[in-house]
Amino acid sequence: MTAEYDPENIFAKTLRGDIPSHKVYEDDDCVVIMDVMPQADGHCLVLPKAGSRNLLDADPDVLGKAIAVTQKMAQGVMRAFDADGVVIRQFNEAASGQTVFHLHIHVIPCKEGVPLRKHAATTEDPDILAANAKKLITALEA
Repeated sequence: MTAEYDPENIFAKTLRGDIPSHKVYEDDDCVVIMDVMPQADGHCLVLPKAGSRNLLDADPDVLGKAIAVTQKMAQGVMRAFDADGVVIRQFNEAASGQTVFHLHIHVIPCKEGVPLRKHAATTEDPDILAANAKKLITALEA
């Protein structure tokens, strides 16, 4: 169905701490980081700690835990970024647009009348990512 999982992908390296990130949440099963190429302010990624290429080869228990964290993040970005809605995206294999082959779920706050930026188009300023991470962390603690 899918190729083998590569433990050297960028998100696996991020989870190991080999690559820095703006972490906003962590539990026993998932880490949430700010997307460095966000489609909107507050765009974050839910990364299960268990390695799988995508939804097609993930353990169903991992999926259940990841979707629970996704819901928590969706509620948080709605509050933190005064959003009118939230987009949840998850890609499976290159033909769908997946570019990093570690299961991850995009959580993107949306505002009425404001289009999302193009996916993976530009890298955000690290200071803006840090500020957005702080806003989301504060909202999650409320």
